[in-house]
Amino acid sequence: MELVRMTWEEVARLPVDCVALLPVGAVEQHGPVLPLGTDAAIASHLGRVVAGRGDRLLLPALTVGVSREHRQFPGTLSVSPDQLRDLAISCGRSLGAHGILRLVFVNGHGSNAAPLAEAALRLRGESVYAFTFNWWLAVPETLAALFPQADAHGGAVETSAMLVIDPESVRIDRMADASADRGAYAPWGRFVEGVQVAFDAVEFSDLGNVGDPSLADEEKGRTILSEAAERLDRFCDWLAAQSEDALRPPA
Repeated sequence: MELVRMTWEEVARLPVDCVALLPVGAVEQHGPVLPLGTDAAIASHLGRVVAGRGDRLLLPALTVGVSREHRQFPGTLSVSPDQLRDLAISCGRSLGAHGILRLVFVNGHGSNAAPLAEAALRLRGESVYAFTFNWWLAVPETLAALFPQADAHGGAVETSAMLVIDPESVRIDRMADASADRGAYAPWGRFVEGVQVAFDAVEFSDLGNVGDPSLADEEKGRTILSEAAERLDRFCDWLAAQSEDALRPPA
């Protein structure tokens, strides 16, 4: 079910155990191969797939996230962590006011994770039972097995996913340049004696990708998206089955 295509009367008839899915992404550079909306596209894809499997309500995505670390690259849009947190809380409160008390933030961007976790914590204190699903954290073993090379942003993992979701948006002709960039072989950040001293993508990648998108593979993309959707689906089943008493935080 897609909220924006429903009437208010249809929303009023939703079952009490309905789980709402709120995709949260980003509009930020992803190197020369991927579009700026990659994170939102992946989160929205997972939300759409899982919403179609049961009594789940798909909300319109929050497409702009916390992207300060990409601000030097044109096209990047960003909000502050507090702004994202407050918007997520407002969405949850709006749902809760009409009896939709189970909410999952389907997150596609790492820097969104902390503000969404705080939003979920606050909402649970208000009897709106919100949780964050960071898709890449749901399938760590699969990612490690399929993509053993360093890959943090705009590399093989996200490119593989986008080859499935929106292949026309992948700039195949820029693969060689991205592969030759110093960012293709860099981890995220730079460290001295275990202390991170570089934080912005531009500090360790000339073109913005941190990982090598030329190593992408469509079938690997199908695998990771399928497994992430399966994990999200099972979590929604669990959340729908819980009573309010079981979900309510201890006093």
